[in-house]
Amino acid sequence: MEYLIRFLAGGVVVSAFAMLADVIRPKSLAGLLSASPAVALVTLGIAFIGKDPTYASIEGRSMIFGSVALGLYSALVCHLLVRTQVSALTATIISLPVWLIVSLSLLALFPGGS
Repeated sequence: MEYLIRFLAGGVVVSAFAMLADVIRPKSLAGLLSASPAVALVTLGIAFIGKDPTYASIEGRSMIFGSVALGLYSALVCHLLVRTQVSALTATIISLPVWLIVSLSLLALFPGGS
């Protein structure tokens, strides 16, 4: 039953974000805005309803840490692509450890749980 709710709620929220992203300029943001926030909100909502609030708060904290790490990773990839003009594969391989280190460091610096 949880999968059915997740499927339906995810579809509704992804559709709503896709409609919002359709009116936003530039269009390159449309894909980003239609998927990631919608899936995160649905997952967090299901965790809050189906589990205890502590579990949902840990999920939310992890999503925030992942977002920070992804932002730094993306900035580094863009910097490498524009400034050093390396290939996309090389920029990705170089930047991936940064994402891992940042995300694990945030988890270590701000431990959560009950």
